[in-house]
Amino acid sequence: MRHPKRVLAASTLVAEALVVFFATLAATALHREEQGSYLIAGGVLALLCVLCAGVLRSRAGYALGWVLQVVIVASGFVVPEAFRWTMVAIGVAFAGIWFACLRVGTRVERERDQVARGLGERRGPDGA
Repeated sequence: MRHPKRVLAASTLVAEALVVFFATLAATALHREEQGSYLIAGGVLALLCVLCAGVLRSRAGYALGWVLQVVIVASGFVVPEAFRWTMVAIGVAFAGIWFACLRVGTRVERERDQVARGLGERRGPDGA
């Protein structure tokens, strides 16, 4: 059975990886002097988002997800000035989405477990 929190969190990280990738391309177009640095940093961040989505079976995966949220918000301060506040806003928006997905996913899992326990109690020990 799928875990709603994991599905929501993984979806958020994959979407965030795409946004980071395209933002990296935009940053390199705006600041050609450091094009290589931006491509490497943005590529690593996007790859880490995708890899983190794959390790959400453990608490460490969720901790890494939080670290990525902080790093992505902070990365907005190293891009060209014309792009800075847009990147910070995007990072903050994804951090908010990440937080909401974890909260909602946890609540759905808890409620699903309560319903399953309630159905098990109503059926009785023999399953009938």
